[in-house]
Amino acid sequence: MVDILHRVGAKSTPEAVFEALTSVDRLAEWWTTDTSQNGDGTLLFRFGEVGGFDMKVIELRPNSRVVWEVIDGPAEWIGTTVSFEVSSDDEWTIILFAHCGWSEPVPFMSHCSTKWATFLMSLKALVETGTGAPHPHDVQISNWH
Repeated sequence: MVDILHRVGAKSTPEAVFEALTSVDRLAEWWTTDTSQNGDGTLLFRFGEVGGFDMKVIELRPNSRVVWEVIDGPAEWIGTTVSFEVSSDDEWTIILFAHCGWSEPVPFMSHCSTKWATFLMSLKALVETGTGAPHPHDVQISNWH
């Protein structure tokens, strides 16, 4: 198994970051504007014609940890987990991101690693300035979107 790992600091509070990771409205402001939640709490993230992901929330620790399990989406994502560890370091809030459980380091994983980095920068911008760059306003890195 291989993982995507990133570390991003934001001049914000752990509370603001946690809200951006758990509120459907705030998620739509940094990851994709087409974000919703169904009746059982599953988060639905859509990216136009390229498809989307359904995430089951499997752990929430207020202001410190969020974990999702991918239950629908591209085959490479099914069964993987996405986690955000949130902590304080002076005036910074540190986000340790992990997308764990990839079966092998395929080119799509490399693409997703770069896209996660751009979306984490969108999250940083959102909590620092109030404006993120969610899909479809995100940085385009290839024809995979």
